[in-house]
Amino acid sequence: MKRIVIKGGNPIPPFGESARDLRILNKPLWLLQRDLLTRYCRGADEVDSLEEIPQDREELLVHRDNLFFNEQLIDAFISQAKTSGHACQIAFSRDDKSIVYHALPLQEGIKLHPRGHVYIADLFYYPNGISEEPQPLVIDTEPREMGYYHIPSYMAPNQGDLIFQVPRRAFLSIENWVHVFMANSPFGVFSLGRIHEQLVEESWKEKLSVSLATLGHKLNPFAPGWRNNFLASSRLVKIGKNCSIDPTAIIHGPTIIGNNVNIGAGAVITNSLIGNNVNIMQGCQVMLSVVSDRCYLPWNTALFMSSLMENTMIAQLTCLQMCVVGRNTFIGAGNIFTDFHLLNEPLRTYHNGELVDVELPVLGSAVGHNCRIGSGFVVYPGRMIGSNSTLIYGEPSTVISYNVNIATDGETELDEFGEPERTVFVWPNSYDMHTRTIQYQNKPHTGTTESLPLPVSESASVGHRRTSR
Repeated sequence: MKRIVIKGGNPIPPFGESARDLRILNKPLWLLQRDLLTRYCRGADEVDSLEEIPQDREELLVHRDNLFFNEQLIDAFISQAKTSGHACQIAFSRDDKSIVYHALPLQEGIKLHPRGHVYIADLFYYPNGISEEPQPLVIDTEPREMGYYHIPSYMAPNQGDLIFQVPRRAFLSIENWVHVFMANSPFGVFSLGRIHEQLVEESWKEKLSVSLATLGHKLNPFAPGWRNNFLASSRLVKIGKNCSIDPTAIIHGPTIIGNNVNIGAGAVITNSLIGNNVNIMQGCQVMLSVVSDRCYLPWNTALFMSSLMENTMIAQLTCLQMCVVGRNTFIGAGNIFTDFHLLNEPLRTYHNGELVDVELPVLGSAVGHNCRIGSGFVVYPGRMIGSNSTLIYGEPSTVISYNVNIATDGETELDEFGEPERTVFVWPNSYDMHTRTIQYQNKPHTGTTESLPLPVSESASVGHRRTSR
């Protein structure tokens, strides 16, 4: 069968690239499509529209280059289309919850059929070239309602459980960064967990295999200690070559770990995808996330339903929730990416130049490629930080951007208790311990502190004078 790829699609902010080049499940989307279709198709030709497809009489599979689908969906579509014997276009029921709730917002590629009875998208099968009008072929994504945590009713009056309609057969038209998040987490690693859960429920052979594998790890004195949990069975946690995993780490499946991966003491990894040459240091938390090749997580970094593209570093004590981070990006220590609107207002992000509701109760933010983000930021939900941006935190009341209280000699005055006399600041102003008053400064410092060459505002230079006695 010959494959035809329809090119197109605008660059997706904040990455500035088309969907086909963005990393989904640790692969560029075009490569993910190719790998899933290799056993069905030979080669691939690219066209700009359906009208440019050659009129040859041969079996064709035609799709747009921004479509995300998993193995279960493409297998179902191709097998059912071949069985039908006529030209088919993928379609979805108007009651399909994973499509209605998660795939339809922020996109135009999945639309109502002219008759209005189903949703259709640009994935076609032609048994004998483009010689007939394709008929809608309805594929059931088999969604399952899956919750991931419960919140108090005062935080979400209309729903207590935050849930996703997780499909077994995943499908998206990627036209916004929110779809990149959906493809990696809810429709990616979360869907993988949902597939394994259903397999264990329905197959006594699989349930027995997992149980025997777990028992074998417990009885084997040479098995790694972290394998002693049912969810850590080798049937659920796949490890690549040349990996170093501390015995105190906790890894629950379904999880896939690549080659040359280092996982430190006390790290917790749950239902995630870890690429090759990744370093996850002690105390890190990774849940329902994708960490692509050559990423680095120092100690106590936390990822929840987030995806990192290749060569990215998230520094210590930084927390990302439901975020997407581009390649070659550094996010400094102590940053918090929030995911909930405290006033219970709808979360919005930009789509085609306009602020649009994302139709999700919680959502993080997106950071583009080649970014550098300093420490101390709090990022509100739904925000985007464009590629090639550098953010330096320069709030004068919270950042120490210059040397403070530099001693000019070796003599130190002592207080009444024999302790060194101290210079006190209520930052950035000085504080007089005798009068118990704050001495507000109103001119730039000209004393013993040295200003650093940072692009700070004029107000940041207020109060840069040493107070001494």
